[in-house]
Amino acid sequence: MFTRSDFSVWSILKKCIGLELSKITMPIAFNEPLSFLQRITEYMEHTYLINKACCHSDPTERMQAVAAFAVSAVASQWERTGKPFNPLLGETYELIREDLGFRFISEQVSHHPPVSAFYSEGLNQDFVFHGSIYPKLKFWGKSVEAEPRGTITLELLKHNEAYTWTNPTCCVHNVIIGKLWIEQYGTVEIINHSTGDKCILNFKPCGLFGKELHRIEGHIQDKNKKKLAVIYGKWTECLWCVDPSTYENHKKNEKRGGDQKKPKPSEEPENDEADDMPEIQETVQFVPGSKLLWRISTRPPNSSQMYNFTSFAVSLNELEKGMEEVLAPTDCRLRPDIRHMENGEIDLASKEKERLEEKQRAARKERAKDEMEWKTRWFYQGTNPYLGTPDWLYSGGYFDRNFFDCPDIY
Repeated sequence: MFTRSDFSVWSILKKCIGLELSKITMPIAFNEPLSFLQRITEYMEHTYLINKACCHSDPTERMQAVAAFAVSAVASQWERTGKPFNPLLGETYELIREDLGFRFISEQVSHHPPVSAFYSEGLNQDFVFHGSIYPKLKFWGKSVEAEPRGTITLELLKHNEAYTWTNPTCCVHNVIIGKLWIEQYGTVEIINHSTGDKCILNFKPCGLFGKELHRIEGHIQDKNKKKLAVIYGKWTECLWCVDPSTYENHKKNEKRGGDQKKPKPSEEPENDEADDMPEIQETVQFVPGSKLLWRISTRPPNSSQMYNFTSFAVSLNELEKGMEEVLAPTDCRLRPDIRHMENGEIDLASKEKERLEEKQRAARKERAKDEMEWKTRWFYQGTNPYLGTPDWLYSGGYFDRNFFDCPDIY
C-alpha cells in the first residue's frame, strides 16, 4: 500500500460538500488496485451459503442461509478504506471458480450515472444471482456516505424461489483527519417472493458510545407477520439465529440484571476533530440455544499492508498464463492503470488513469457528434421480474467467447 498521508484530501474535498462524488477526480493514492466491478464480485466469496440454502427443505432455514449470504456480501468492506477504481463504460469482469461452483460476469452499463450490472450462475444449474448497483456517494464534511441503490436478486432454481434485497448504506469516517473507519447502517429487507416470508435486518448506526457499532439485529417473519426466527450478530464477525421467545426472555433477564447507570454523554467534539472510532469492541453477546449461520473468514497475515484485502480479493486481479487469449479485451485484469498500481508504479498508474479517462471523454464526444447511442454488450435494460422495477438483465452469450465487436476502451 502507499501512504496516503502526503495528500491533502481537504484541498480536493472542500469543493464538494453535499455533492455527488462520482463526478470528482480523486488522486490515485486513495484507490485500491481493483475496479468496482471486481469489488462487486466479492459478494461471491461465501457462495457456500447459497449452496446451503439450496440444500435446505425448510423455507425458514433457506431464508436464514440467504440472510447470512446477504450479510457476508458486505463483510469484505470492513477496514477497506481504499476506493475501487471507477469502471470505464463497457468495462467487464469475469470470474469462474470451479472450486466454489459458480461463474460470474459484470459490465459497466452506464457512466453517468455510474451503473454496474452483474450476473452469476451456479455451475450445477442450482442458482442464479444478478443485479445492478448504482452507488450514490455523498460527502458530509468528515465522512463519505455510499448509498448502494439497485436491487439484488437471488433465484434458487430447485425450490423455484426468488429473493430480492438492497444493501445497507456504507460510511467512511474521518476522510480528512484522524483514522479512517467504516460503518454500515440502514434496514435491509429480504423478500422471498414465493412464500411471502421476509427477513428484516437492521444494521445499527454506531451510536454515542459505540455500543451498537457493526451490530445487526433482525427477524424472519411469515406473510402474516408472525415472527419465525430472530437473527443477530455483527457484519464484521458472525451471525446467529435463535427462536424468538428464547431471545425475548434473554433480553428481559438482561434488563433485570443490567440496570447500571449509563455514563453521561461527553460534550460534542469540536468540528475539526476526528470522529474517533468507538473503543468498545466487545464481541457478539451469545444467546444460549442460538445456531451459528456464518462467521467471517480470517484475512491473510499481511492484509493490513495489502489494502486490507481478504484472500478472495487478493486473487481477483491475477492474470494467469494463457488467460489473455480467452478474456474479453474489456476485462479489468487488462486495465493498465490498475495493473501499474498493483505493481507499485504509482506515477505510471496515475498517467494511465488520466489517459484512459481522456480516451473515454473523446469517445463520448465522438458519439455525440454522430448522434450515436452507447450500446451495452452483455446486459440490456429491462424490468425485474419480481419487483416490476427497472433493472439491467443479462442477455447471455458471454461465455461463448465471441468478443469480436467489443469496444476498445484501454
